[in-house]
Amino acid sequence: MNFKLENLIRTNVKTLNPYSSARDEFSGTSSIFLDANENPYDNGVNRYPDPQQWKLKERLSEIKGIAKKNMILGNGSDEVIDLLLRAFCEPGQDKLIICKPTYGMYQVAAQINDLKICELELDANFQPDVKAILENNDAKLLFICSPNNPTGNLIDNEILRELLDQFNGLIVLDEAYIDFVADASMLNELCKYPNLVILQTLSKAWGMAGIRLGMGFASIDIIEVLNKIKPPYNVNVLTQDKALELLKNEKCFEKEVELLLQEKKWLSEELRSFTFVEKVFPSQANFILIRVKDANELYQFFVEKGIVIRNRTNVSQLRNCLRISVGTKTENQNLFAALKDFEKKQLQTTQAK
Repeated sequence: MNFKLENLIRTNVKTLNPYSSARDEFSGTSSIFLDANENPYDNGVNRYPDPQQWKLKERLSEIKGIAKKNMILGNGSDEVIDLLLRAFCEPGQDKLIICKPTYGMYQVAAQINDLKICELELDANFQPDVKAILENNDAKLLFICSPNNPTGNLIDNEILRELLDQFNGLIVLDEAYIDFVADASMLNELCKYPNLVILQTLSKAWGMAGIRLGMGFASIDIIEVLNKIKPPYNVNVLTQDKALELLKNEKCFEKEVELLLQEKKWLSEELRSFTFVEKVFPSQANFILIRVKDANELYQFFVEKGIVIRNRTNVSQLRNCLRISVGTKTENQNLFAALKDFEKKQLQTTQAK
């Protein structure tokens, strides 16, 4: 590997004198704040939030076992993705690698930033093609999602380590669904790889999709670059306070993950009983990918029943595939009942012929 962070940073970012907010310049405690041109009348949100979210990072540090200085928080992981592209990739010049099928926001963010996109196919087991990736070792960034969305599988850690040892750019490992897999995160190996950035979120297992809180973990050097260009108050007061409140209850988080995994197991087994379901893909996430005879027909049937799933039939390698999020026991039973109705409809159609 010929990795040098200094060679990846955009020239204008290297020389950037970052904006310094009023709350960046002051640290400590005070009872009178006359520095930020705020409305002084207290209504709970009249003051600017902590620009570095230190209290929230302290709690996340306890949970994740990662130092606060190795974190950046964003308005969802999508903001951290955008920051990475703007910090390290020159528009109209640099390229990044996306291994499809995967999370669609990587490509959208790349297109917004006017970057060249090298699209590589995952193999038949939805694992990255190491040889093909290393043939494009001039790319600035490589995005890998594990467990992968929408396929649900973990990326082999040995493949990840091989790439981390040989890829010259940054490897962005998106672990949005990692809380559903015990001891599978690469967080504990972050210090070994200066070219590794790990993304996580509170939107999935922690049940905080509505507050938009994404996390980036990396070396201090990478975090410092991202902090230079992030908006000064990118995580608002309400998000920080709500996250701190919900992060207190780890037992609730653990119980909900346990229930979702139980429901996923039940749902996976039941799905295999239908003749129109051709394959139930193994999943390490909180969703299940299935291949059916006609995805468009089944999707529309669900819509008419008031059930919304995700039709992935137009995605690379996923012809006639549907992605189903694991719901509550009642929701999953309603889904199963709808599948039985669809099966009955199919049988009646066949008999009519």
